[in-house]
Amino acid sequence: MRINELLKYIDCDIVNNNNIDIKHITFDSRNIEADTLFVAQVGVHVDGHNYIASAIEKGAVAVVCEQMPETIAPNIVYIKTTDSNKALGYIASNFYNNPSTKLKLIGITGTNGKTTTVTLLHQMFRQLGYHTGLISTIVNKIDEKEIASTHTTPDAINLNRLLSEMVNNGCEYCFMEVSSHSIVQDRIGGLEFFGGIFSNITHDHLDFHKTFAEYISAKKRFFDNLPSSAFALTNIDDRNGQVMLQNTKAKKYTYSIQEIADFNGKILENTFQGLFLNINGKEVWTQLVGRFNAYNLLAIYATARLCNIDEMEALQQLSSLRAAEGRFEYVAGQGITAIVDYAHTPDALKNVLQTVNDIRMDNQKLITVVGCGGDRDPLKRPIMATIACEMSDTLILTSDNPRTEDPEKILDEMEKGLTNRQKENTLRISNRQQAIKTACKLAGKGDIIVVAGKGHEKYQEINGVKHHFDDKEELINILK
Repeated sequence: MRINELLKYIDCDIVNNNNIDIKHITFDSRNIEADTLFVAQVGVHVDGHNYIASAIEKGAVAVVCEQMPETIAPNIVYIKTTDSNKALGYIASNFYNNPSTKLKLIGITGTNGKTTTVTLLHQMFRQLGYHTGLISTIVNKIDEKEIASTHTTPDAINLNRLLSEMVNNGCEYCFMEVSSHSIVQDRIGGLEFFGGIFSNITHDHLDFHKTFAEYISAKKRFFDNLPSSAFALTNIDDRNGQVMLQNTKAKKYTYSIQEIADFNGKILENTFQGLFLNINGKEVWTQLVGRFNAYNLLAIYATARLCNIDEMEALQQLSSLRAAEGRFEYVAGQGITAIVDYAHTPDALKNVLQTVNDIRMDNQKLITVVGCGGDRDPLKRPIMATIACEMSDTLILTSDNPRTEDPEKILDEMEKGLTNRQKENTLRISNRQQAIKTACKLAGKGDIIVVAGKGHEKYQEINGVKHHFDDKEELINILK
């Protein structure tokens, strides 16, 4: 593709302007091939400007940068811009012929519920007969073809490559998780969304955003940038729900379980077998459990209706949806019910434990196994422990993904959220496998175990190495 076509919609100055042909684009100097355009990004840990000379040595013929290098090579095209991240988004979109304009791309942002919502929307639209794409934390999909997921939202190049492949395979819709990191880093720059959904916002990622206000602002920016042709759907039961809509040009819609909204839901019955809901005056039985899933289902129904799916057809599909992997998943054995859930934020953990407490009988004990990830927001650690202890009969603190941190240090910080009295009902077992085994030994017939934090993950990351570990697999082996 000619370089001038790649630079559409980008405010930049060009040095050695030569409308050369570009065959590859990259932001990683290790991936340079002949006729490559190299984008020098200023990252959290690495500054791509330090690798411009290396990229040119390896065959890059054009460079996008925010600061011009001291030495200007006469045969290299330099594109100076104020924001390389944003430029990369548009360049990637242009390079793959703007795939987001050729299908209906619907993004969801929020602290909790993103994975469940996009996964179930993909499931629903596939059942309705549409060719559909999925971009999620767990897996990316083109119809039923699975593509490994490494980030909640991929980088701009991989994202547009994936969308292009969806278009080539006839996909009419794509449902996508939009992380706050991807919004701030402009990974979604250049994409055209058909709709945006806001689920909720609670304490998370303050290691990256530094303040809660910055975190809210990141989410809001997604809606600020939606076009007038798109829809913006928000949960108005969250106190920041209306904030998301303040400056958007998109058509505004709301959903709620507590307030009057465009899409209203009411929980009629909540059991371990599922939810019985009233949605806009119609009753429907679903297989998902818990108040938090009532919100997810309402967002799914609203999205289906905004995509012109017939009301009764949308309700019928809701009743057949199955939970996403690692989201309130059951394992049963020896009269014990164990629940695996990805809950790794205070609010998500509270939702899961509240659901169990709303349903369980007085004679059923609740044992919770939970940890906190290393190299991530440390402020939520004592809060997570407080919530887990207050809402459980027995708490077992354990390792999540310690990454490069000392697991015992993470547990020390979690324990700061507990009183001396609460510590009497708390065990501390850093070995996650041993912690799960202990929970199963402590549980009697009829009791409930919640293993939280890792959900669908099939590994435990320790000192940069991912070791195979699967909470569900461990429970199956112990309880069988």
